[in-house]
Amino acid sequence: MQSYTIGQAARLLGVSADTARRWADAGRVATHRDESGRRLIDGRDLAAFSVEVAQGSTGEEEVSYTSARNAFPGIVTAVKLGDVAAQVEIQAGPHRLVSLLTREAVEELGLEVGMQATARVKSTSVHIDRA
Repeated sequence: MQSYTIGQAARLLGVSADTARRWADAGRVATHRDESGRRLIDGRDLAAFSVEVAQGSTGEEEVSYTSARNAFPGIVTAVKLGDVAAQVEIQAGPHRLVSLLTREAVEELGLEVGMQATARVKSTSVHIDRA
């Protein structure tokens, strides 16, 4: 069974290492120590906890009426405008998402670097690679 350090778990959860450490200190996720004294989280425990964290959102977000369930809230890091098309990059935790859309859509949404945005992914084909 693969185990993760607090820092690795934080990156996977999209939070700071301090937040992950506080969650572990509060007993929200089980940890154990390796031979060098580092706290580790078992992979299965981290997977279950990540689902719990995702389901336990604060409820402060606006309700979204959409069939696209894979939402990645983040910050816009780049906007490249062409004559007709545009490319928008969002950093959502450890994930960098790039979307191609019309220039008109970018302008209507008022997208610019530094603002919060949510990338929504809907696909009939999802590929998974083993780390």
